[in-house]
Amino acid sequence: MKTIKAFVLLVMISAISWAADWETYELIDRLLTLPGPGAPVIFEDAVIFTASSDVRRIGVAFAHENFTNVYWYRHLLIPQDRLFAPIPEGKKEPDPYIEAGFQFHIFEVPKNIRELEYRLIINGLWTIDPTNPNTRRDPVSGISLSVLSIPYRAVNPHPLNGLPSGLDFTFKGPPGETVTVAGNFNSWDPFMYELKEGPGGIYSINIPLPSGTYQYVFFHRGQRYLDPYNSSRIYSRDGSAASVIIIP
Repeated sequence: MKTIKAFVLLVMISAISWAADWETYELIDRLLTLPGPGAPVIFEDAVIFTASSDVRRIGVAFAHENFTNVYWYRHLLIPQDRLFAPIPEGKKEPDPYIEAGFQFHIFEVPKNIRELEYRLIINGLWTIDPTNPNTRRDPVSGISLSVLSIPYRAVNPHPLNGLPSGLDFTFKGPPGETVTVAGNFNSWDPFMYELKEGPGGIYSINIPLPSGTYQYVFFHRGQRYLDPYNSSRIYSRDGSAASVIIIP
């Protein structure tokens, strides 16, 4: 059921046009396996911030952005495991989703950041993170900041990092699966190009292509996924998204 819940969660969050930058199987799965609110969790290129659902409103802001952007947490909802029985006449249909007991924000850490300095806004009040014991006082403002060390991160694959004759597509997922890629280079056929599985659940394929602008998505278990290693996106009028890359 965990895999099914992960995909349902992905659809729910994508519907509010927010999660396009972290749509990876493992990151979603990591979020779903958290036992509850706690200290920030570093996972791949992101930090998962959590707080109890009892907190009315909570956000996080970062020193490297001069605290100008506040990222508000969202409540985690998961589908209920129940049989689809007919609803008795006069009874309200039950909510198909239940609160997981915590709210969260997933922050993608910029590549040049080795240490995150941040503050929280909890119910309208600026404060340090009560779940993180690492703090320091800013020498200029005198304000206390929460500090989170970011471990060294290897350079992620990128479509232009592969062979010079085309695009090198890479997808990370569970082992033993079928992963394909489609785009405007093959009329969006989801079956034409299947990625080859390598060690550690890394799937890849190189497709020879001439210079041009290309849009693409991955397909895994019937779901569309953006390229987590390529931050360039394009959005259609209906809200769907695709990764985009230019071959010079």
